[in-house]
Amino acid sequence: MFKRFRRVRLNPHLRDLVQETHLNIHDFIYPLFVKSGTNIKKEISSMPGVFQMSIDEVLKECEELQKLGLNSIILFGIPEVKDSIGSDALCEHGIIAKAIGEIKRKFPDMFVVSDLCFCEYTDHGHCGILDLENETVNNDATLKILADQALIHAKAGVDMIAPSGMMDGVIEVLREALDREGFVNLPIMSYSTKFASAYYGPFRDVAESAPSFGDRRSYQMNPANRKEAISESIEDEKQGADILMIKPALAYMDIIREVKDATSLPLAVYNVSGEYAMLKHAGNAGLIDYERVMMETLLGFKRAGADIIITYHAKEAARLLQ
Repeated sequence: MFKRFRRVRLNPHLRDLVQETHLNIHDFIYPLFVKSGTNIKKEISSMPGVFQMSIDEVLKECEELQKLGLNSIILFGIPEVKDSIGSDALCEHGIIAKAIGEIKRKFPDMFVVSDLCFCEYTDHGHCGILDLENETVNNDATLKILADQALIHAKAGVDMIAPSGMMDGVIEVLREALDREGFVNLPIMSYSTKFASAYYGPFRDVAESAPSFGDRRSYQMNPANRKEAISESIEDEKQGADILMIKPALAYMDIIREVKDATSLPLAVYNVSGEYAMLKHAGNAGLIDYERVMMETLLGFKRAGADIIITYHAKEAARLLQ
C-alpha cells in the first residue's frame, strides 16, 4: 500500500523538517492608535486587547513590544479636534507627527510606519476633501494634501509611508513629492488593493472614523471584483510603490495569491479589526481554541503569499513563537 504521505507525518521532527510555510516574529507589523492627551489607555470593547493610547502610553507599549522581539509598528492618529480637511494631519505639531518624533527619539531602532489618510482627522469621516456635489471625495484635491501630510511625517522621522485612502494616482504623487524634498530613500507601502469591506467595523470604533454620511464604496474596491483588484496593485507597482498590500486578508486569500504571482514586489496583508474581533469574541465565549485558530489564520496568510502581516494578534503570536 502506498504510504508516502503518512511516512513523513508520523515523526514530529520530520514534520518540522518538511514544513513548507513558517511564521516568524519579523513578519508582523503591530497597529497602534495614538490619541491626544496624557495617561490615556482606553480598551475598545469591540476589540479586546486593543487600546487608544496617549503618546506616553504608546512609549510604554513600544518598550513591551521590543521585549517581545517586535520592532515594527503602524500608527493611526485620533486628534483632539477634527475639521472638514483634517487639519491636524497637516500640522507639524499634529498627533502623529509628535508621536513619530517621540518614538524615534526613545526607540531609534523601532521601525515606524504611518498610515496616510484623513478619515481619522475629518469631522465627516471620509478619506479626504469632499466633493459635495457628488457626495464623494475629491480625488485630485485630496492628492495635494496627502502629499503635504506625507512630507510632515517624513520630516518627523517616519521610516515608511502607507497611504490607505485609495485615491487614484496617489503613489506617483507621493513619490514625486518625497523625492523633490530629498526623501528619496523613504519607502511607500501602498494599500494597493483595499476593499470596501464590512470587516472594518471595529476599527471605526477605535479610530473614531466612521463616515457621518454614506460609505466609501466610491473610492474603495468592490469586494466582488477579482480582476480589478489585481490591476490596482499592478498599477501601484508601476507608479513606484515599494510594497503592496491586500486589505482585508481573511476573505481575500485568492487575491493575495494572485497579486503575489502577478507582481515582483513584497506583499503585505492587513488582518483587519473584524477578523481579529471574531476570533477574540469566539475565543472568549469558549467556541474555539483561540491560540490555535489565530496561528492557523496567520499561517494561512503566509501560505497564500504574504511577506508581511499587519495584525492586532502580533503580541500574542510573538509570545507563542518565542
